[in-house]
Amino acid sequence: MEENQQRPPQQSGNNGSPEDPRQQRRGPRFNIYWVYGIIILAVFALQLFGGSFTGMYSTETQNNFLDFKKKYLDAGQVEKIVVVDGEANAYLKPGATETQAPANPNAPIATRNSNDKPSVYTFKIGSIEQWSNDWNEARKEIPANVAEPPVIYDRSKTFFRDLFGNILLPIIAVIAIWFLIMRKMGGPAGGGGAGGLFNIGKSKAQLFEKGTRVTITFNDVAGLDEAKVEVMEIVDFLKNPKKYTNLGGKIPKGALLVGPPGTGKTLLAKAVAGEAQVPFFSMSGSDFVELFVGVGASRVRDLFKQAREKAPCIVFIDEIDAIGRARGKNAVMSNDERENTLNSLLVEMDGFSGDSGIIILAATNRPDVLDSALLRPGRFDRQISIDVPDVKGREKIFEVHLQPIKKGPDLDISKLAIQTPGFAGADIANICNEAALIAARKGKEEVSMQDFNDAIDRVIGGLEKKNKIISPDEKKIIAYHEAGHAICGWFLEHAHPLIKVSIVPRGVAALGYAQYLPKEQYLYNMEQLNDQMVSLFGGRAAEEIIFGKISTGAQNDLERTTRMAYSMVTIYGMNPRVGNVSFHDPQQGEYTMTKPYSDETARLIDEEVRRLISEQYNRTKDLLSQHIEHLHALAGELLKKEVLFKDDLTRLIGPRPFAEDSSPNESIPSVTGAAVLSEQANSSAEA
Repeated sequence: MEENQQRPPQQSGNNGSPEDPRQQRRGPRFNIYWVYGIIILAVFALQLFGGSFTGMYSTETQNNFLDFKKKYLDAGQVEKIVVVDGEANAYLKPGATETQAPANPNAPIATRNSNDKPSVYTFKIGSIEQWSNDWNEARKEIPANVAEPPVIYDRSKTFFRDLFGNILLPIIAVIAIWFLIMRKMGGPAGGGGAGGLFNIGKSKAQLFEKGTRVTITFNDVAGLDEAKVEVMEIVDFLKNPKKYTNLGGKIPKGALLVGPPGTGKTLLAKAVAGEAQVPFFSMSGSDFVELFVGVGASRVRDLFKQAREKAPCIVFIDEIDAIGRARGKNAVMSNDERENTLNSLLVEMDGFSGDSGIIILAATNRPDVLDSALLRPGRFDRQISIDVPDVKGREKIFEVHLQPIKKGPDLDISKLAIQTPGFAGADIANICNEAALIAARKGKEEVSMQDFNDAIDRVIGGLEKKNKIISPDEKKIIAYHEAGHAICGWFLEHAHPLIKVSIVPRGVAALGYAQYLPKEQYLYNMEQLNDQMVSLFGGRAAEEIIFGKISTGAQNDLERTTRMAYSMVTIYGMNPRVGNVSFHDPQQGEYTMTKPYSDETARLIDEEVRRLISEQYNRTKDLLSQHIEHLHALAGELLKKEVLFKDDLTRLIGPRPFAEDSSPNESIPSVTGAAVLSEQANSSAEA
């Protein structure tokens, strides 16, 4: 149920692994190409068996005209005879049965019932002249009481029709299927430009030449001052190369933009395209991957061939991890085609001279999976880190995204920046857009501060659901649960300051949440982590103390607490029994199933984690028992108002006994190897 604005840090290697590939079902999937194949098979089947295919009739093929005459013709069971190309098809009357013609023509015909007799009797006749003679003789012997069936001569099977049906029609069908496949693949027939069968190995990169209108510039990129300096220097390399080569320096061959999703890596590359005034090739890593073998490597070679012709220029590859994953770490998940593409890229990047004027820019949010050969100097000489912006950076990003919005007089950009710790540039853009939509929905002329607060709540906790039906008993449990979180956070020194607590349902399964304002820091000690665990346990402990039983509402709290406890024991070396060891290996493969410790150590880790969690839970219950009156007061007020702010808590339970940081804009400088354990809290009250 607890909701925190702090966004989760990037902790590589500790986020779980995808599903075991050996358990994935690998089989052919039905698609449109199956339909094309079925059509081709049907056409060839019709041509192969069409000579005697009659569709509505079952057939019986014989070579004896006399047998046909004796069984069917003399018995009057023939409706018509169709003669075509040395073959006669005698269409029998409905219910025809095999008969034996009598010796006396005037005697009644004797019949013998038979099941499943054919409807068409087919026999060979030789030449037309021979058939005419045989038919004239047979007509004379037909009994007087039997009507003579008509004979139809079908001469439609000419040489040209056979040529068209057996040769030309299959060829036309194959050409039509090829045409449709080429359209699906984006070939010339479908207007796909560089695609198609004969251009399949051509590069799909977009070219932005000098004079091309690219509206994004460095002024549109805010909150990334250090990264902008690095990238602007690369642009200056291309504009004024002698400024650096006169001093003996060399132009870097490549730069890799690394950062979490939404931080502005692609936006920064677009700004380079708008500012560089040199040809700019833009391509995604997935554009190298194709159905046919060898296409990826061919496209890499074609891309660099075009780049050499346009030099000096910049080549940008977005999401390079699609082709740049480490080779040979997992035989099960190996992909020869992707590795061939990567090998071709490695050769091309290190194959041209340093003064060729081609600089490679690439972006990824998964630098841990990239091949080490791709990251070495000489290919990507620089790795530009683009992190989540700090409070000053967020303030600049808000200023950029607020330019087209009609702002109200009460809007405080600095306060918005303080209320959104851990938010990336894409999140801030989403908040500004949501605030404008909320104000428009209310019929306002300007976007006020309250609209932005509502937008932040919606982005963090989800859509508010006031009409969701909750029973009074459940609502009381939710109120005490959230009050427990608020009390623990209020009376703990290292807990984050509370902004708001609510029991209004939000999102998919959130029945309530508590919103805090965490201090931006990069180092946490044991006391701070323990206080955060107690704050997370506040809801579960309050339920047990007040109602004597627990509910499923603490699922997210327990998940975060368990993750934090295991990190303290196995990663940060904060347990005296396990010792100052860390079992976290960032270089470990994604699908590695081994663990770097014995079963005895695993049991020790489990024991210490359970002991740590038990100690903090007992500490939580003791804290709530001491402030039981405050817990009742806060829960009762929540049941009345549903939403309480910091001022309400001060009025109900008194001021917070610990001095709060008066300068929330200042953060501790980053330390190499340090990591943050606090994460964004998702609302956790579930049905």
